[in-house]
Amino acid sequence: MTTRCAVFGAGSWGTAFAMILADAGCEVSLWGRRPELTETINRTRSNPDYFPDLELPPGVTATSDAAEAAAGAEFAVLTVPSQTLRANLRAWRGAIEPGTVLVSLMKGVELGTAKLMSEVIAEVAEAGPERIAVVSGPNLAGEIVRRQPAAGVVACQDEEVARRLQAACHTGYYRPYTVTDVVGCELGGAVKNVIGLAVGIADGMGLGDNTKASLITRGLAETTRLGLAMGADPYTFAGLAGMGDLVATCSSPLSRNHTFGTNLGRGMTLQETIAATKQTAEGVKSCESVLDLARRHGVDMPITETVVDIVHGGKPPLVAVKELMSRSAKPERR
Repeated sequence: MTTRCAVFGAGSWGTAFAMILADAGCEVSLWGRRPELTETINRTRSNPDYFPDLELPPGVTATSDAAEAAAGAEFAVLTVPSQTLRANLRAWRGAIEPGTVLVSLMKGVELGTAKLMSEVIAEVAEAGPERIAVVSGPNLAGEIVRRQPAAGVVACQDEEVARRLQAACHTGYYRPYTVTDVVGCELGGAVKNVIGLAVGIADGMGLGDNTKASLITRGLAETTRLGLAMGADPYTFAGLAGMGDLVATCSSPLSRNHTFGTNLGRGMTLQETIAATKQTAEGVKSCESVLDLARRHGVDMPITETVVDIVHGGKPPLVAVKELMSRSAKPERR
């Protein structure tokens, strides 16, 4: 029997993941908030706002009706900006059926509550851990839509659910692996956006590969420290949801966070950079909530703190870098 999936969010990653699901043999309903966009997608078989050259598979249909999208769905994939999830899910929860598995593609931490997206889903949808899954990894949508080989991680505390979702999105170009460490996968995805901003800032300042390699490595150390404090499996951060996603974000011009940071490093103001960025760079808001989360757990995250100082405190990047480098010396594994 064909697996039916709903994808809530017709942005770049939502569109790309809808393509993956359809290529894997699923029947996909792609929800978008604007009726004119969903009508255009159905008529032209492409999403003109993000990938006008991509012809979507026949298995994808678009709708602006949440109930229509969710009807009979085994998986409801949530792919909206992380800071809008709570409000959106409140609007959708009446349409999502009780047995549907809620799948987060979002990579952020909620401002104010410092909650992971799985925690927001559990709270708003009143869903148990067997109904909450996460997909993460080095998955730049601009490469995925060209069907270039990529791998990812499907995380759910219920291994059988993870295997079902794995089968639903396994194609000849997209290879998902399963894990049960939901917290580790989410932290890897959220913190890598912050480190991506840091590396982008370094690029914009004209700093070299030594600097970028140091930021990536120490950024991973920060992520792992926070993960351990929250009960995550440290091996997760050496895998696709940790190092893999971090490398892709910090090295690719397709990364929104890296590009955003580069513009800041070149001297643009926050507002100028926001105006020049067409899509959401999750790390811009999540850097504050990640730092909040770290402080709640008593974890030192100096790179994250430096990014917050630059992005939201207005500290000049050159001053911030000098302060970061002048911190007291310590052993590497602290």
